[in-house]
Amino acid sequence: MTVHDFTVKTASGDDKALRDFKGDVLLVVNTASRCGFTPQFEGLEALYQQYKDRGFTVIGFPSNQFKQQDPGTNEEIQEFCKVNYGVTFPVMAKIDVNGPDADPLYEFLKAEKPGETGGDIEWNFAKFLIDRDGKVVRRYAPKVEPADLAPDVEALLQDA
Repeated sequence: MTVHDFTVKTASGDDKALRDFKGDVLLVVNTASRCGFTPQFEGLEALYQQYKDRGFTVIGFPSNQFKQQDPGTNEEIQEFCKVNYGVTFPVMAKIDVNGPDADPLYEFLKAEKPGETGGDIEWNFAKFLIDRDGKVVRRYAPKVEPADLAPDVEALLQDA
């Protein structure tokens, strides 16, 4: 099983098969609009712009599970990301990343790379780097800045 076996919901409610990203290096991030790490949207967008032409995509998954730091509707979240941070990478529908209603994609990601504190996502802006074949390569803690991922992204892009 790989990330490509999952289908997620777009912010507009449509299904998006992650197999559509087969061949791309992916960075999957759970995001929030009212978090101390929210300025990472700027770094995520910069990373996306730097590598998108070489087959790299960032995919954001808003979650309101951590101190209700993303209470808006999917439409409000999209607007916030575009207006405040110029986000052009895909930001999907709001999901749960932990607990009984956790999205199946996140259950898979956590099982593949449990992280430093066990399986659960510890906070907003946890990041998963996925290779072109859909395999989870690495998990990064929320405090890790997007720019610090550039060497790992570069390495996966060169493997093609």
